[in-house]
Amino acid sequence: MKDILRVFLAILLLGAAVFAAQEGRFFTYPTIHNDKIAFTYESDLWVVSAQGGAATRLTTFPGTENFAKFSPDGKWLAFTATYDGAPAVYLMPAGAPS
Repeated sequence: MKDILRVFLAILLLGAAVFAAQEGRFFTYPTIHNDKIAFTYESDLWVVSAQGGAATRLTTFPGTENFAKFSPDGKWLAFTATYDGAPAVYLMPAGAPS
């Protein structure tokens, strides 16, 4: 009886762990300038107002973009991207949500 209970609990815990892994959402490498926050989500760059609201996707190219940093005036984003195997640094307009 105890073995059946242990197996049942193990299955239950495994199911909970799988469900939790699927529900995780990770926003990484945030950077902020005045009212703008840029971050990486699903290997793309996004920008959102610090006041909240919908985020705007800045990149969609196949590859990985991360480590964004705003320029001192907030008009540009420098970031690292891996498109052809080796990481490189790129610069793009920051995009400004209202």
